[in-house]
Amino acid sequence: MGRFDHHTVLVTGATGGQGASHIRAYHAEGADVVIADIAEDRARALAAELGDRALAVHLDVTDEDSWNAAVTATEDRFGPLSVLVNNAGVQNPAALVESTDRRVWERILGINLTGTFLGIKAAAPSLRRNGGGVIVNIASTSGVGGTAMYAPYVASKWAVRGLTKTAALELGRDRIRVNTIHPGVVATPFITRPAAGSDAPISDFYSAEPFAIPRLGEPADITRALLFLTSDDASFATGSEFVIDGGLLLGPALKHEAA
Repeated sequence: MGRFDHHTVLVTGATGGQGASHIRAYHAEGADVVIADIAEDRARALAAELGDRALAVHLDVTDEDSWNAAVTATEDRFGPLSVLVNNAGVQNPAALVESTDRRVWERILGINLTGTFLGIKAAAPSLRRNGGGVIVNIASTSGVGGTAMYAPYVASKWAVRGLTKTAALELGRDRIRVNTIHPGVVATPFITRPAAGSDAPISDFYSAEPFAIPRLGEPADITRALLFLTSDDASFATGSEFVIDGGLLLGPALKHEAA
C-alpha cells in the first residue's frame, strides 16, 4: 500500500528535472498524478509512460483560465485535489539590476510568483472539496539569501515565502497546509544550462566544495522531502520553510583535515 493511495496530486512544471522526479515518485506511492506543463507533448509522453493513473494537462501558470481548466480536468478524471505542488519556475539571464530589462523582470515574476498565486487560488476550492490537503510551493535558497546577477529570480522567491505564510493562515482552518521547500543547487538543466540570453548557467556561480555536504543536490533529494511534507507524517507543519541545500546557506564547512 502506497502513502498516497486514493490521493490526487497536481505538479506544475512537471516534465522538468525536479518535476518529473516528483511525478514518478507520487505515482509509485499510489497517487493519481496530474502532469501539468506548458510543454504538452512532453507531458503526454510522461503520462503515456506511467499509464492510467496519470493525466497530462496543458498549463500556462500565468493564465488564470488555464489554471481553472487544469483543475476542472483533474476533477473530471480523478476527483478533487489532495496535493498541489507549485514547481514551475524560470531563472533570468545573469545581469546586474541596472542592466535587467523590465520585460525580463515581469516575465520571471509572472511565472514564479503570479503563477504560484494563481495556483493557490485555483486549487483551494478543490482542496476544500477534498476535505483538506497540502500545497507546497517550491522556492529556492535564493529566497532566503541573495544571489548577485539574479534579482528577478531572487525577488520572486522571497515573495513566494510571504505568499505561502499568508495562504497558510487563510487556509489552515480548512485543513489545508501550505509550506515552502527551498532547494539549493540541484543538478538539473534549470541549473546546469544557461538561461535564455545568458552565457553562463547559475551553477557556474557556485562550487560545492565548501558545502557541509560537498556535492550538488539531485532531484531525488528534493522529492524525498516533498513526499514527507505532503504526507500525514507532516500533519503539524504549515507556513514553514524547509531548506534542502547541503549546507549552502551555512557558509563554508571546516575541512576534514582541520577538524
